[in-house]
Amino acid sequence: MSLVPDQLRYRDSHEWVDPSQAVSPVGITDHAQAELTDVVFVELPKLGAVKAGQQVCVVESVKAASDIYTPVSGEIVEVNDELTANPGLINTDPYGAGWIFKIKASDAGELAALKDAAAYSATIG
Repeated sequence: MSLVPDQLRYRDSHEWVDPSQAVSPVGITDHAQAELTDVVFVELPKLGAVKAGQQVCVVESVKAASDIYTPVSGEIVEVNDELTANPGLINTDPYGAGWIFKIKASDAGELAALKDAAAYSATIG
């Protein structure tokens, strides 16, 4: 059973965002990291303006490469440089040290439209 924290919001493509913070961390869910297995490389996104649903980076595992999409529009203001040296943080701590980037959201309505924990849990079974 995958961990799905209540305070986060989710995309169907398995990204999460923390709407409680003005500059919100974004990462991939526990379910997504388990499906990918061992993450071996993260191509971090570029800083700057993005639109919701835009592909911003790639996470590669021993099994597959997966595009990562921004859950909301806004400005990417920080990337997790720790992932360059230790991409496995995504596997060991997907909701903590394994965050990928931080975004300053520009549309609160987009945050509200994302799935809550119950809806995301139903999506992944």
